[in-house]
Amino acid sequence: FVYVIIFLLRIIKNNLIIMIVLTTTDLVVRIAIAVGLGTVIGLERTLAGKWAGMRTYAMVTLGSSIFILISEIILSTLSNPSQANPLLVASAIISGIGFMCAGLVFVQSSKVTGLTTAASLWVSAGIGIACGFGLFNLAVISTIATLLIFTLMWFIEHVLLKYSYNKEYAEGHKYNKE
Repeated sequence: FVYVIIFLLRIIKNNLIIMIVLTTTDLVVRIAIAVGLGTVIGLERTLAGKWAGMRTYAMVTLGSSIFILISEIILSTLSNPSQANPLLVASAIISGIGFMCAGLVFVQSSKVTGLTTAASLWVSAGIGIACGFGLFNLAVISTIATLLIFTLMWFIEHVLLKYSYNKEYAEGHKYNKE
């Protein structure tokens, strides 16, 4: 009986291994959505006067999706795809983007700059990863959430700074410079 269950589990496992065959159309759609969503986030950053703009965000989402697509294409060519793990590529992307983002954060006279840009580039990499895997709903929802954080949170922070315990910080904060 145990051997029968093991045999059935092997059959189920082998049937669940779906060979990923991406057509050129699939590639174009995934890359276009990744670039489009990155560009939208970059547009908001450009309008906010930040250095990392449309091209930077589009390149991060594009690069992330390309690396995921490469891993899926390579996975489809393997004779035993159960031994490969495309999630390792995703974790490598996250580490690499984290390294790049670390170079964007600066501390000058106890003031931190570039932190939001670094965090948003990291999120953009996640959006590109989602597009690469074909998780478009997640990518679009994440893009909308990112834009809401950039816009809505800016107004909330602006109001809250009026009630800050650290008046020196609040008075010198860029939101209060009209």
